[in-house]
Amino acid sequence: MSDTSDYERDRQATIARNRELLAQLGLSDAASVIKPTDDPKTKAKPVQPRAKKPKEAPLPTRQSTRLRRGAIDPNESPAAKRKRERAEEEQRRRGEEERREAEERERAAKRPRHHELDLDALADVASPEELSDLKSIFQTVLKTPRPRKKAAEDAFVFEDHKAEKAEVEELQEKMSKLKVVARAKVTQDRVYSAAYHPEPTKDLIFFGDKHGQLGIWDARAPVDEVTDDDDERPTDDREGGKYYRLQMHWPATSKSSISCIKFDPIDAFTVYTSSYDCTVRSLSLVSGISSEIFATDDVLITSVDLPPQGQEMWISDAMGGITQMDLRASRSYAKRYNIGTHKIGNVSINPTHPYFLVTASNNRDLTVWDTRMLIDLDGTAPSAPANESPRKGKAKAVDVVTFPKEVEAEAITELLDAPSGLSVKRARWSHNKAVSAAYWDPRGRSIVSTSYDDTLRLWEYKPSQLVKEEPFPSARPFSQIQHNCQTGKWLTILRAQWSPNPDVYPHFTIGNMNHSVDVYSCKGDHIATLADKSKITAVQAVTCSHPSVVERIATGNGSGRCVLWAPDHS
Repeated sequence: MSDTSDYERDRQATIARNRELLAQLGLSDAASVIKPTDDPKTKAKPVQPRAKKPKEAPLPTRQSTRLRRGAIDPNESPAAKRKRERAEEEQRRRGEEERREAEERERAAKRPRHHELDLDALADVASPEELSDLKSIFQTVLKTPRPRKKAAEDAFVFEDHKAEKAEVEELQEKMSKLKVVARAKVTQDRVYSAAYHPEPTKDLIFFGDKHGQLGIWDARAPVDEVTDDDDERPTDDREGGKYYRLQMHWPATSKSSISCIKFDPIDAFTVYTSSYDCTVRSLSLVSGISSEIFATDDVLITSVDLPPQGQEMWISDAMGGITQMDLRASRSYAKRYNIGTHKIGNVSINPTHPYFLVTASNNRDLTVWDTRMLIDLDGTAPSAPANESPRKGKAKAVDVVTFPKEVEAEAITELLDAPSGLSVKRARWSHNKAVSAAYWDPRGRSIVSTSYDDTLRLWEYKPSQLVKEEPFPSARPFSQIQHNCQTGKWLTILRAQWSPNPDVYPHFTIGNMNHSVDVYSCKGDHIATLADKSKITAVQAVTCSHPSVVERIATGNGSGRCVLWAPDHS
C-alpha cells in the first residue's frame, strides 16, 4: 500500500475516534445548536471612505559608486584631473545645499504659519477638480448675505402654561422625525468643534479636528459615481455628500487643535477658527484667503465669540484670561483681562446685551460679567520676544506676533472690591467640579452650563434684571439635569449647544455617552433622543444645529466621522 493511502487511513481513523469521543461526552450535536450572536442586518458598519488608488512610485535602481562617478582613466592628464575634481566638488557642494534646504523645510513644517494662505496652500493634497467644486460651493453661499438673527427678549414667554406646553409638543413632534440621512469621515482626526452655515438651501457644516484641519461637508450633495468595479458595498455603507479638507492651522499635530468655529454674524461670508497653536485665523469665502487676525505668546486659545454687530471679538484662553479685540482696528489695540488663574473653557456674548459675557472656568465658577466697567481699565503692552517686532493689521508673510495689552488680575480685583465695581460681576455660581462650557441662548435670557459633575444647569433672567446696573438678585439655577459628562482622555468634552434658530422654541443639543444625541428645551424638558444603533457606534461628542431650519442637527465623533440628522426625503 502506498504512503498516501496509509496517511489517508490514519486520518480517517483519527476522525472516527474524535467522533466517538464527542458522542461519549454528549457533544455530537453541539455544532447544530450553535447560532451566530450578531445579526448582520442590525450590526452597525462604519462608513467607508471614497477609495482612491494610490499611484505606485517606481522603485529606485541601485547603482555602485564607481558607476555613479564614472570610471577614472588611469592615464588622464593633470588638467583633466583638476577638471574632474572641480566637478566632484561642485556636486558635493550642491548636494550639501540641497540637504540644508531640506532640513530648513522640515523645520519650517513644524513652525506655526502666520502668513496669508490661499486655498491651494490650505488644500495642498486636493485635486484641481476638488478645489473647483469647493469654490463653486462658496459662490453658492455668497449669493445672499445671511446675517445672524436674534430673538426678542420676550420671545417665547407665555403667561399661559398650556401655550408653552403646545410649543414643546410641536418641537417634540418635529424632532421625532429626525433620522440619519448622511454619514462621512469629514476630518482625518477627532472632531473638536463644529458650526452649521446659515445657508438654507444647503446643508454645509464646518468641522474642526484635533490636528488643525477644517473639514467642510456638503452633506446632501450628490455622491460621485464609484468607478471601482470591485466596490460592491451597500449604499448605506458608503459616504454621503462631499467633503473638503483644509489645513487651517499648522503644524498638523495636537498642538493645533481647532477649539472653536464661528461665522461672521453680518453676512456669514467669513469663518473664524481658534486653535491651540495660539492663533485665531479667518477664512474669506469670497477670496479663499486665510489670514491670521490674532496671536498670543504660547497661551492656548479655547474659544471666540462675536456679537451680532460683528465689530468685535472676545477670546478666552487657558491661562485665565479673556481678550477684547476690535476687528476694525489693528490687533495691537486688543486688551487682555486676567480674570483668574484657571483655564477659561469658553466665553459667550449675550446677543441682546453684548456687554454681558458668561465664562466657564476650571475653578468651578460660572460667571456673568458686565464689561462696560472693565474696558476703562488701563493695560500695559508686553514686549515682543527677541528678534521679533510688533506688527499692525493683518498678518503678513513674516513669523512675528503682536501681543495684546494686559490688564493684570490685581487691577481687576481692586475694581471688584470698590463700591463702584459691585456690578462688574453680575452673577456667579460655583459648580461641584470644573465647568466645561456655558452659553447664552438666542434671546439673551437663558444660560446652559455643562460640568464635570455630570449635571446640566439652566438659568433664566427677566429683561428687567438685565437693564439694572446691579448684581442679579439670584444666581441659583432653576433647573438641573443629570447627564454623564465623563468623556475621558480620548473623547472631546461634551458641551450643551443652543440651537441658533431664533424662530423656534429655545432648545439645546448635547452628545450622550450611549452613542445618541439628547435635545432639551430652555425649561429643561426632554425633547428627543436621537439614536440609530444600526449606523451609530460611537459617541457623538460634538453637536451643532442649523441657524434657520429646525429639523437639522449635525454631529461628529472621535474618529472624524460626522452625521447629519434630518427627516427622510427632506
